[in-house]
Amino acid sequence: MSDPAPQGNGNCMSQVISYSKTRKGIIFVAESVLCLIIVICFAASRTPGYLGLAITELVFCIVFFVIFAVHFNQQLSFIHWGWTDFLRAAIGCLLFIITSIISLINYGDGSAVAGAVFGLIAGILFGYDAYNTFTQLRRKHQPAATETTDDV
Repeated sequence: MSDPAPQGNGNCMSQVISYSKTRKGIIFVAESVLCLIIVICFAASRTPGYLGLAITELVFCIVFFVIFAVHFNQQLSFIHWGWTDFLRAAIGCLLFIITSIISLINYGDGSAVAGAVFGLIAGILFGYDAYNTFTQLRRKHQPAATETTDDV
């Protein structure tokens, strides 16, 4: 979900830079950097079959970062961006951990092992992002009234 940032009338680049200084922005940047490192490691490996996950998550991270940075999520209110971001992070966490464990078990060359280790770190970071997003979603939940106001 988008962290509240100062609503400035600046250009797009100043909005992106100011959003990258928020907690959620830092997480997005770290996820993107880790995905890029994983892409480089698996591209240099003899088994580049695990590139698809890292490339897909890299694209999703960049797209969500831009959407939240320029406040496009407020213009498209028919999509629940909080749950969408939670699903992105939770699925990324599970897939990175599974893919990294499989890559470590197969024990390829050095770059595949490095990609798997960075994949485990990325899985932990995606899990942290999913946890933070879920706690923010739960905080915004308003419980329904349990007592009736009718005079019986």
